[in-house]
Amino acid sequence: MSDTPVIGVLALQGDVREHLIALASADALARPVRRPEELAEVDGLVVPGGESTTISKLAALFGLLEPLRERIGAGMPVYGTCAGMILLADKILDPRSGQETLGGIDMIVRRNAFGRQNESFEAAVEVAGIDGGPVEGVFIRAPWVESVGAGTQVIAEHGGHIVAVRQQNALATSFHPELTGDHRIHAYFTEMVRAVG
Repeated sequence: MSDTPVIGVLALQGDVREHLIALASADALARPVRRPEELAEVDGLVVPGGESTTISKLAALFGLLEPLRERIGAGMPVYGTCAGMILLADKILDPRSGQETLGGIDMIVRRNAFGRQNESFEAAVEVAGIDGGPVEGVFIRAPWVESVGAGTQVIAEHGGHIVAVRQQNALATSFHPELTGDHRIHAYFTEMVRAVG
C-alpha cells in the first residue's frame, strides 16, 4: 500500500458523503462501497450511522454481509459510527427481529441508549489517543457500550457510559465526528489503516 490508503465507506445508508469528505481531508483515498468487488479493493472501511437494522438487511441484499464479516475477521481496519458501532458489536441488547451484526469488537451495545431523535445532543468528549483536546461528539439516537471484553480498550466515556472503543484494528464511536468539521478521529483511523499496510 502506498502512503495514501484506500478507505471505503459502506454506502448503503447513512451520512456517507460526510465520511468521504472527512477521510479525504485525512489524506486517504476515499470511495463508496456497495458491492463485494468494491470491498475487495479497499484497505480499510468506515461503517456509517443510519439505521443498523436497515444497513444489515441491505448488506445481506447486496451480498456484502459474509464478505464484510470475512474481511473484518481477517483484520481489515474498520471504523463504525453510531449504527456502525452497533454493527461491529459481537452482541446487541434488545436487537430488532432479524437484526444481524458484522462483529469484530468484543462488546455489548445498547441501541438508542441516549434516547430518541429529539433527545439528540452535542458534547465535548475526551478520546484517548486523540491530541489537541476534546472532540465535539454529535449524539443522534446514539448507542452506548454496556460492557467490553478483555481485549477491548475503552477510549472515551460520556456521562458514565462508554462511547468509544478500540479492539486491535477495529474502532467504534457512538457519536458522529464526521458532522463537526473536526477530522481528527478520521485521521486517527487513517493512521490505523496505514499501520496495517
